[in-house]
Amino acid sequence: MSEVALLQLIGLIVVGLGVLILLFIKAKFFRVIGFVVIVLGGFSLIALSVPQMASLPPAIETFDITQVKTPDDLASIGQKIFFSKGQCALCHSIGPSESARCPDLNGIGAKLAPEFLYESLTQPQAYIYLDFRHGGVPEEYPARMPYINKNPIALSNQEIYSVIAFLQKMSGEPVSIKVEDVLREGNEGEMKVASVAVHGTP
Repeated sequence: MSEVALLQLIGLIVVGLGVLILLFIKAKFFRVIGFVVIVLGGFSLIALSVPQMASLPPAIETFDITQVKTPDDLASIGQKIFFSKGQCALCHSIGPSESARCPDLNGIGAKLAPEFLYESLTQPQAYIYLDFRHGGVPEEYPARMPYINKNPIALSNQEIYSVIAFLQKMSGEPVSIKVEDVLREGNEGEMKVASVAVHGTP
């Protein structure tokens, strides 16, 4: 017997007990108790009859970095991370939005260098962007950007560079993140951002 079925059976027993009290006990106090028991049991049965849906956390996107062959492959992985594990879309929009809690990222990959994007993700309080969408003095956005490379999100450097590749491709820019550098990066250590830029290595 499932847990829901067991609770429904208990609810029926409670309602039945309340009915028996009303039928066979004349004392006003106990009849009031019986009525309350019937009401509570009825509400419980109604609540348990509503279809139950499990609330699960979003699935974590995983990828085999060794299967990445081109910058477009990297950008495709970055898109999945952006909308799932990275949780970027919870606050950021891609295009104008009055309800966005953080800056609009439309075209951001064309406006900012990958070095700056990396810093914005790993040290988000270094530069604070203000909200100019409304009249009057610009204000800070209501949401504070988390450190994307630390808990609870904790993206690896490979995942961060994949997101940067997605932001560049989404903006119509050539992806400047080098696949071979991301492959070397792995999940350990800090790679200098200059090594993933188009021009030169450190």
